Amino acid sequence: MPFIADLAAAWQKNDSLLCVGLDPDLAKFPAHLKGRPDAIYEFCRAIVDATADIACAFKPQIAYFAGESAEAQLEALIDHIHAEHPGIPVILDAKRGDIGATAAQYAREAFVRYQADALTVNPYMGLDSIEPYLDYPDCGLIVLCRTSNPGGSDLQNLTVEGGRKLYQHVASLVAEKWNRHGQAALVVGATFPQELAEVRGIVGDMPLLVPGVGAQGGDVQATVSAGRSAAGTGLMINSSRAILYAGHDEDFAGQARRVALATRDEINRFR
Repeated sequence: MPFIADLAAAWQKNDSLLCVGLDPDLAKFPAHLKGRPDAIYEFCRAIVDATADIACAFKPQIAYFAGESAEAQLEALIDHIHAEHPGIPVILDAKRGDIGATAAQYAREAFVRYQADALTVNPYMGLDSIEPYLDYPDCGLIVLCRTSNPGGSDLQNLTVEGGRKLYQHVASLVAEKWNRHGQAALVVGATFPQELAEVRGIVGDMPLLVPGVGAQGGDVQATVSAGRSAAGTGLMINSSRAILYAGHDEDFAGQARRVALATRDEINRFR
């Protein structure tokens, strides 16, 4: 099923706008997993199994796997999600952005090798760097727009042609020209609720991946109020560290579930 359809189904089935980020940091793992060759897989699998019924998506960040030479564990993890929790989309957070020939290989990596349902990409190099991903019309293309980090303002807030900010221009480009197969979404940070509301006004009901709640301090009520669609959905509100490292003993997955459930329910209070 296409990414957008899977996402819409997960919003409804799990009554959730929560995306669980998978950023496995070996230094923060419980003691009983440290030293195991499959520690990253086992840690993430336990988190996934504990939260799959209260999440609308999972978002593994590729750097945490590649930095530990754990790409095979990432492949196994995505296989596990698809096999055991079908219908919950997997967003590979890699923020790819390069010329067309290289982008075509990045697309194969994400959608063929890893079997991800969606990929985050950087729009800085323009349409020809995006087009190779459009050859996979069932896969989501999540374009960086207004990111949650403070340094994002260095470029994203620049005024461009027509007096608009660059992030507003990106939102328009994606919504009006790049979303050929209805597969696109945008990244807009929870740390900038006013900009989130502006982007929602530009793109209509397009899904928005929203990092920045939890450890980064984004306000849940402001995020939901600014970013929800007319149907009360439209968001993948990501939380990573606050969920992953809620516990530090053998019950780490149970602790993660409790925080994820509380986050999901807090989001729902403001929908």
